[in-house]
Amino acid sequence: MPEQNSHLTAPTIQKPYRFCVAPMMDWTDRHCRYFHRLLTRQALLYTEMVTTGALLHGDRPHFLAFNPEEHPLALQLGGSHPRDLAVCAKMAEDYGYDEVNLNVGCPSDRVQNGRFGACLMAEPELVADCVAAMAAAVRIPVTVKTRIGIDDQDSYPELAHFIATVAEGGCRRFIVHARKAWLSGLSPKQNRELPPLRYEVVYRLKTDFPALVFVLNGGLASLGEIEAALPLVDGVMVGREAYYNPYFLATVDQRIFGDKKPVLTRAEVVARLLPYLRQQLAAGGRLNGVTRHLIGLFHGQYGGRAFRRYLSENATKPGADESVLWQALTFTRHDVY
Repeated sequence: MPEQNSHLTAPTIQKPYRFCVAPMMDWTDRHCRYFHRLLTRQALLYTEMVTTGALLHGDRPHFLAFNPEEHPLALQLGGSHPRDLAVCAKMAEDYGYDEVNLNVGCPSDRVQNGRFGACLMAEPELVADCVAAMAAAVRIPVTVKTRIGIDDQDSYPELAHFIATVAEGGCRRFIVHARKAWLSGLSPKQNRELPPLRYEVVYRLKTDFPALVFVLNGGLASLGEIEAALPLVDGVMVGREAYYNPYFLATVDQRIFGDKKPVLTRAEVVARLLPYLRQQLAAGGRLNGVTRHLIGLFHGQYGGRAFRRYLSENATKPGADESVLWQALTFTRHDVY
């Protein structure tokens, strides 16, 4: 793991789940998380979902390694075998993760074929067994990310039964995507957009289960919306907005956590990323592996489209180096130094 940079030393955090960045497949890799940590010191970050099979039979360091600057950080697991999940949860703890999360929300065919993700909502007792096995194996929190229902199993009593059953297994914190999932007929992308958002269902869960922690997920795209939701739940999780418009994260620490530190400018963020970028290139990494996560940094700003286009077209070329990023910045009228 790279040496820790002094400007990224971990703060003292009481409730990092008050604001979380969602686990997003093919997006929230370690480079993305390092970049996001430059924007917010306080938010809880999540890995992409990692299956138990990948950890048990694959390149474990590849899937589990992270930079110490990423804390607080949660590992999201996909699986449905209690023993396998317990072993993998212990791996997460041994590697230093702050939380391990079980995916009970992904509706893709590939995930369903592996009998995990959203289809597990139909088997609350199995989910409870999985959570109990994981909780017995580790001391870090074991959490569950779920939907409000699947297919025609979308009544509030069915959801409340699921929550109560899984809570008996030892889960105290639920991240709830406030949409149901259709397990057939809709793509994962459509499942993120077409089923209507029903925040009131998650608010009701918090009222009915006051001893549990509920984090609201789904469609939140502004700090105003987030601040309106927080009195009704314990935290929020933001996904696509944090990725497509990452500078959105820059004011989270002040607005959500009450942090008094000044907000970094976009240019300051790039300047602080450069040592990491150079380190990755020196280790044989590709420029685009890091810069693809910066595409939206100047969203809505002068030169933002040109910045995005130039990085997209040139960062993937063989031998591309940091000069590509420098050239892209010239379109924005932002000076790094």
